[in-house]
Amino acid sequence: MKRINNKIKRKLRNRKKTKSVNVNRYRISVSKSLKNLSAQIIDDKQKKTLVSASSIEKEIKLKKVKKMEKSVLIGEILAKRAKEQNIDKVYFDRGGYKFHGRVKTFAETLRKNGLKF
Repeated sequence: MKRINNKIKRKLRNRKKTKSVNVNRYRISVSKSLKNLSAQIIDDKQKKTLVSASSIEKEIKLKKVKKMEKSVLIGEILAKRAKEQNIDKVYFDRGGYKFHGRVKTFAETLRKNGLKF
């Protein structure tokens, strides 16, 4: 029980800090499980999801790739969809996860494909 509470605290603390610094930007929210990774670009003012990508989608699920490669594919897809919506400046909300492994690979892929954060 204590471990869950610490993770929730870390998530809320991270979100509070990033929201106060980045006022006029959209938020990229990342969630991951043991097998899957999903991300959304969210407009906090309207409280709507603008763009999303997930490893559960059909085109990614058909490809038999490892988890690190899935995070690269999801990053490329999300960046492409964001470009179609004319979104280029965002801030990265890693949630309660450390900036390491799949989350870090995902963020670096977004940066390579033109999103600025």
